[in-house]
Amino acid sequence: AGLVDTLKGKGPFTVFAPSDEAFAKLPKGALEALLQDKEKLASVLTYHVVAASLPAEEVVKQTSARTVNGLPVAIQSTAGKVMVDGAHVIQADIHCNNGVIHVIDTVLMPPAK
Repeated sequence: AGLVDTLKGKGPFTVFAPSDEAFAKLPKGALEALLQDKEKLASVLTYHVVAASLPAEEVVKQTSARTVNGLPVAIQSTAGKVMVDGAHVIQADIHCNNGVIHVIDTVLMPPAK
């Protein structure tokens, strides 16, 4: 979707990265349709990225975060479990040179603008 240079940039970024199992849960044909529509694919991918470094200790203090897409994602933290727009964080704090990755169990779909 033309985002490689952006995400390889200085950052910092927080990426809520869907697991392989999250992609497998998409309806049949949904991933193929996204791959055919570069604009929609970029919208979905940037909805998973926040232009700030938010390690788990910071994520749990948030109720939302504005994504690179321009739309906010809701964040809920209860009983040690964190959810981002209804997706569960299944692995937190994978540190990278330009930020942090949190693995989630669902592909986030941005609401219609």
